[in-house]
Amino acid sequence: MGNSQGLLLICLALLSAMAGATQFRVGGSKGWSVPDPDAVSYNQWAEKNRFQVGDSLLFVYPPGEDSVLLVDKDAYDACNTNSFIDKRDDGNTVFTLNRSGPFYFISGVEANCMRNESVVVVVMADRSNRSSSSSSPPPSPSTASSPPPPPESAEATPAPAPAPAEEEPNSSPPPPNAASSRVVGFMGSVGCFIGSIILVL
Repeated sequence: MGNSQGLLLICLALLSAMAGATQFRVGGSKGWSVPDPDAVSYNQWAEKNRFQVGDSLLFVYPPGEDSVLLVDKDAYDACNTNSFIDKRDDGNTVFTLNRSGPFYFISGVEANCMRNESVVVVVMADRSNRSSSSSSPPPSPSTASSPPPPPESAEATPAPAPAPAEEEPNSSPPPPNAASSRVVGFMGSVGCFIGSIILVL
């Protein structure tokens, strides 16, 4: 009986964690780097995902060789690496998206930015009663000393561009969508919860 109650508590904790925020790994296993010429751009990936207040972006890159800058729209458009809101160069940067609206990120290496190592992430409006004001501070960065990513991470993997219609498609599947990750995680938690109840009975 004690084991089944412990299992039930673990499942409830897992269920509540799954209802929380998602961490998106920008660049997938390749990390934050200049995308291949035939790959889907970071912005194409970002447009296919739904970012919500509380979600976070994980940027992994070689420290000392690259960095990630949070910038305004003008600096983004010009790849201006001298005008930034926040700069991180630790190689393992997490930015928490703490308000709705656009967030502009570029590589701290101007040549990399000019070769499309940049992304605009648009966070959906917070429709709950805990909405943040429009004067919220920029996303809060944290470093490698942060806790590990939550169990439901979504990767932003630049995938090869779709093949033309006359060619046989041989591209890898598109990067996972955070919404599908949430559904799968939530359903797994529900199954765990139901299994615990059956075990208790």
